[in-house]
Amino acid sequence: MVTSHHPIDHVRVETGKTFAEVTKDFERQLGKYDPTVFQAIRAAPPLAEGAESRIEAMAGPSGLMLFGTMDHGALLSLFGKRQKAVQYVVGNPLIAIQMTRHNLAAGLYAPLRVLIYEGDRGMTRLEYDLPSSLFGQFDDVNIAPVAHMLDRKLEELVAAAIG
Repeated sequence: MVTSHHPIDHVRVETGKTFAEVTKDFERQLGKYDPTVFQAIRAAPPLAEGAESRIEAMAGPSGLMLFGTMDHGALLSLFGKRQKAVQYVVGNPLIAIQMTRHNLAAGLYAPLRVLIYEGDRGMTRLEYDLPSSLFGQFDDVNIAPVAHMLDRKLEELVAAAIG
């Protein structure tokens, strides 16, 4: 077993917009992941005809798509605490492959995660780990520019959600 230590830059943004407004505006910037495209790729590797254009079409205005959500607020209600909190799994397989083709371990962080929750005083918070710091541990000149591009995409996505 090999263990290494890498610092991660964490981003937290607060807004006075309501949780419902922020999540709605966040989701509006995302496309929707369609798993049937990947079923076609598995059936006819290396890339099923038209699959790349179908993946491109899944991306939303942000260039990213929604893979799934986890309602952490509902989980907290099991312990009697009501809170609005949703984790989003977002990314783009065509961006991910730009990194994983150089180091498959980059797939550990693709897709990315963003947590949106209602914080203190009715403020809504968005939190995520900066992709360049996550992928920076691979110290790869081919991965770094893609990770920095993801930094900008997340920053723009969050700005659109809180703007």
